[in-house]
Amino acid sequence: MSIVDEARSLTQDAAPVPPAAWRPSGRSGSARALIKTIRVAVALIVVAAVWEGMVRGFHIKPAYLPSLSAIAGAVAIAPQAYAAGFIRTLTETLIGMVAGSAFGIAIAIVFFRARVLREMVFPIFIVSQTIPVIAFGALIVLWFGNTLFSKAIIAFYLTFFPVTVNTLLGLESVDPRQEALLRSFGALPQIFVALRLAASLSLIGAIVGEWFGDTTGMGVLLLQHMFNENFEGLWAALIGSAILGTGLYGFVGALERRIVFWGAAS
Repeated sequence: MSIVDEARSLTQDAAPVPPAAWRPSGRSGSARALIKTIRVAVALIVVAAVWEGMVRGFHIKPAYLPSLSAIAGAVAIAPQAYAAGFIRTLTETLIGMVAGSAFGIAIAIVFFRARVLREMVFPIFIVSQTIPVIAFGALIVLWFGNTLFSKAIIAFYLTFFPVTVNTLLGLESVDPRQEALLRSFGALPQIFVALRLAASLSLIGAIVGEWFGDTTGMGVLLLQHMFNENFEGLWAALIGSAILGTGLYGFVGALERRIVFWGAAS
């Protein structure tokens, strides 16, 4: 078979991509996003109403479940503390997430290109992940002190490995006959799966790092309110952490829809 015939056969094997899948209409995409946002807003309103009504109607003790109005009152008492804690934890999380994701993607590419190096180093990465984050965090804080940098390192520690594994899986799952650029695009969906996971893990790392001692942060607020038995304040910190994690996860999802545009329809 000649080179031309072989190229023709490869072209025929590849299924054509419908234009609509590659360039979804902005209007339909915006409409879907708006409908989804409205549904989420309605669900949150319903949950809030049921929560408040159940606590008041059944006279549930704050130790078990405080009302949302009481939680909002706890935030109103010290709004600056919650705002400062939110910003501090967000900063630590973003640094750890970005650094861990960049390192994970880069080392996955290296492992993909150099299989011998992968066989030598990858087992070390696996062993490193068996170390409990509490033990690793204690060591990092002893080395670098109770600083923003040490919390970011803990977030980095929880982030880089899943990003490395998923990026490597994405690169290996693409048709080897494709060029390097097409292979990279084909691996993007798997990479974004890792980035969504990294958004959650980096937040966990930042909060755990703050438990070793700090002046501000959502982890600090959680510990303070727990020791003081301030249930409303504790729930306020929990909800704030959940909002932070959900926001990061949603940001990665929105970025994925912009970049992996051929998967927007699905």
